Amino acid sequence: MSIAAKFEIEYLQYLDAEGKQVRKDLPAFAKDLDHMVELYKLMLSTRVFDAKSVALQRTGKLGTYASCLGHEAAHVGIGSAMRPEDVYAPSYREYGAQLYRGVQPREVYMYWGGDERGNDYQKEPARHDFAWSVPIATQCLHAAGSALAFKIRGEKRVAVCTIGDGGSSKGDFYGAINIAGAQNLPLVAVIVNNQWAISVPRKIQSGAPTLAQKGIAAGLYCIQVDGNDIIAVRKAMEDALERARNGEGGSVIEAVTYRLGDHTTADDARRYRGEQEVKDAWAKEPMKRLRNWLVDKGVWDDAKEEAWKAECDEWMDNEVNAYLETKTQPVTAMFDYTFAEVPADLAKQRDYVLSLETQLESKKGH
Repeated sequence: MSIAAKFEIEYLQYLDAEGKQVRKDLPAFAKDLDHMVELYKLMLSTRVFDAKSVALQRTGKLGTYASCLGHEAAHVGIGSAMRPEDVYAPSYREYGAQLYRGVQPREVYMYWGGDERGNDYQKEPARHDFAWSVPIATQCLHAAGSALAFKIRGEKRVAVCTIGDGGSSKGDFYGAINIAGAQNLPLVAVIVNNQWAISVPRKIQSGAPTLAQKGIAAGLYCIQVDGNDIIAVRKAMEDALERARNGEGGSVIEAVTYRLGDHTTADDARRYRGEQEVKDAWAKEPMKRLRNWLVDKGVWDDAKEEAWKAECDEWMDNEVNAYLETKTQPVTAMFDYTFAEVPADLAKQRDYVLSLETQLESKKGH
């Protein structure tokens, strides 16, 4: 019997769980120790930001929030590999990538605080990235559409989307990678496999040995990386971005990591996963391994860590204050930005709400 096709999925790792280098062929960016320190500092900033975010929610100053605890290497690795002209279509917890691209914590807080103005990123290059996408996997189609536009225009730009392990089972994801393969689009789809789709474990989501291989059917390059190793994530991203930019097609990257916190602040993961599993995952978490590696290289120490944490605390205090001091939108905003021409029934509701507001203001005056 002849064979119609064969494939295998490569696995990439540079640093093990203790921060020991397992390969000698470090990519060029990893040889720049000053740059690696900056990446670590952003990972640490992201973790400080995440802890502050959960605290804000617990004190009633923020709505439901999706933590990124444990994802720092995967997210910062993605964002730092991209060029400013590229476009990013995130889901809802990739803050490390977004902070690298200019999103401000105050904007994250506005969004999770129920104010859509948080999606209107003020700094480049995030200014031309997509808004957060809570509907699962729809952002993948947005990225594929952007990639098609780049190809039609002849622009050397790449569209990047991120999706969770559970989201990679959605038809939107398959549709996005299928059109990317069929049309040879500059799309990089990263599956951030954190082992849990809310309460559904990876082992019952898919029978495939890897999630990366989902891209094989679409004709894309596929690779699995240690998602807790920022060097591996960044290297895989750089290679995928270069291929896409040179017209060599899209890629699917599976970054294997672990969601150390709850799915969101509305979740309690203790109900469906064991304490030992989480303890084992903490032993492999991304911050420790990169810190150990940098300490071994002589470019990081406890004093620098504490000094940077102090800077992060001050930065977060300023961002939180900026968020809390932001004036709320007028009540009419819910009507003004829905239709180009407001339908009669909504116009009637708008007038009614305005009359109620006028009555309330009048009562305050008395």
